[in-house]
Amino acid sequence: MSIAGTDIKTEEKYISLFKDNLGHLNVITSEEVANEREAGIRIFEEKGIPNRKVENYKYTNLNPQFERDYACDFEHEVFNQNLSEVFNCNVEDLDAITVYLINGWYYRKNQVSESLPKGVLMGSFAEFSKSHPDIFKAHYNKYAKNEEDSLVALNTAFAQDGFFLYIPKGVVVEKPIQIVNIMKSSEDFMAFPRNLVVLEENAQAKIMVCEHTLSDNKFLVNGVTEAYIDKNAVFDLYSIQNQHNLTTNISSVFIKQKQNSNILTHNLTLHTGVTRNNVYVHMDDEHCESKVYGLFVSDKSQHVDNFSFIDHAKPNCYSEELFKGVLDDTATGAFAGKIMVRPDAQKTNAFQKNDNLLLTDTAKMNTKPMLEIYADDVKCSHGATVGQLDEKSMFYLRSRGIGKDEARILLMYAFAYEVVEKIRVEAVREQIRGLVEQVFRGELNKCNSCALCGQDASGKGYTCM
Repeated sequence: MSIAGTDIKTEEKYISLFKDNLGHLNVITSEEVANEREAGIRIFEEKGIPNRKVENYKYTNLNPQFERDYACDFEHEVFNQNLSEVFNCNVEDLDAITVYLINGWYYRKNQVSESLPKGVLMGSFAEFSKSHPDIFKAHYNKYAKNEEDSLVALNTAFAQDGFFLYIPKGVVVEKPIQIVNIMKSSEDFMAFPRNLVVLEENAQAKIMVCEHTLSDNKFLVNGVTEAYIDKNAVFDLYSIQNQHNLTTNISSVFIKQKQNSNILTHNLTLHTGVTRNNVYVHMDDEHCESKVYGLFVSDKSQHVDNFSFIDHAKPNCYSEELFKGVLDDTATGAFAGKIMVRPDAQKTNAFQKNDNLLLTDTAKMNTKPMLEIYADDVKCSHGATVGQLDEKSMFYLRSRGIGKDEARILLMYAFAYEVVEKIRVEAVREQIRGLVEQVFRGELNKCNSCALCGQDASGKGYTCM
């Protein structure tokens, strides 16, 4: 199935595609998911694809990406290749539970580890929506901001498959769960993965989502993840984006926290074409703690836009936010982060910072940190910087015999170090250190975790796009 036709309005193509495939979509998932589709497409029809006139998207124009013609698949994905042989995880000493998605579909040959604690449910979003309707009725589409973002509403309309994770009360999953989403197609392709995570009281889990491309076609990925973190639960979510330059990746994460819960999110964009990361955290109870971090490194004409909204709805909560960007060549970037402190949210501690490093005169960064405070007994701060490599530090390193290129790399790495150190999984932290250094040295020009990347049909290799 494909979306095509340049003689009609872009939004109309998606609406027509939705109507033509609604039957297929409703068969894939449960009635609970299907019931939300019509409302989602109505919101999208009303608001359209966001452009620069939409405040939250003023620095990113996604219309050119959505105007392209893409193939899509709203039926059961068939992929016979062994993904564990295609994808080679480069994280040394990472003892993780690894599952795969292919074009957003849960890979049916995944072997879920028997070491998962009793009661933990992990698997296909679509299949679990049918087998566990009570969980989906309680949580599905309860946290996503459809009315505020038409692309989230579009995902709700087209939601196909993805991953589902349920951790029952008091259960701790010690091993990180690695979700590898590989985009592969013989033609330009788009996908709408939907994910749901539920951690009950006192549960703990760490998820690492790795985004990769396995073919050189244009890809459009519009994904949404909802997470419910109950009392005293601890949740880490790491998103590592390492895709080629023809990829447009829109990722929206919505997290709801209850009393004494602790969450950490970390977006690491190492290579991509156009990326938009949305992180929404709703602290809906007292004594919640949230830490929201991000690092992106971009060059050529890549564009990365990070948006966050941290909602302090109740008293005595703590949030810490740090995003950093390194931009080279003609790359562009954007950061817009809002901390909302509601009238009842006394004793709030909230801190936000965005720092950016421009390596050329042609790179460009837009940043807009925001505080909106309606309580008077709070400690809040926000700030942003955009600058270049410090000439005094460069001179200091050069005067001690370090070459110009090596000194430049050392200063860039020192800039990124603060964010990398926020990763709480030691093996992942060590690997990201190495990957970031590779990026700075120009050695990581595209996904290097896929066995087929870097080779053409003859196996002789090709130049990164």
